[in-house]
Amino acid sequence: MVRIVNYQKRQAEDGKVFFVLELQGGIEMVKSTETGKFYITARKASISSTFDEVTCQALIGTELPGKIEKVTCEPYDYTIKDTGEVITLTHRYEYVEESTINQKVEKSKTTIEEFMSNPPSGNAFSTNGHYAHQE
Repeated sequence: MVRIVNYQKRQAEDGKVFFVLELQGGIEMVKSTETGKFYITARKASISSTFDEVTCQALIGTELPGKIEKVTCEPYDYTIKDTGEVITLTHRYEYVEESTINQKVEKSKTTIEEFMSNPPSGNAFSTNGHYAHQE
């Protein structure tokens, strides 16, 4: 589940004003590459809306089925607000609806079931739970 935690007013290239909803996923533990210590964080993403400001404000706190996933993209520069440091990123975070997640799981299950019902010849995997060395 993800939660709507805020909204922002934006302006399109043609000058038209619209609102985006800020989404936040569940908490997760991440290990720092610098210190080796864990910290807790949550993934965030924004999504465009057709709502007016009053509706966006009323939606804060609403939960939606799905999650926020890390997606590879073209490199872009990002400025860290606290330090002013500019870094290059090659990923962004996107909202993925629950039905898409379930489709990925079903596709994986189908692939595994097909493999087990028709394994390649010379298969090194056990089909009965016991390892038997073949010569």
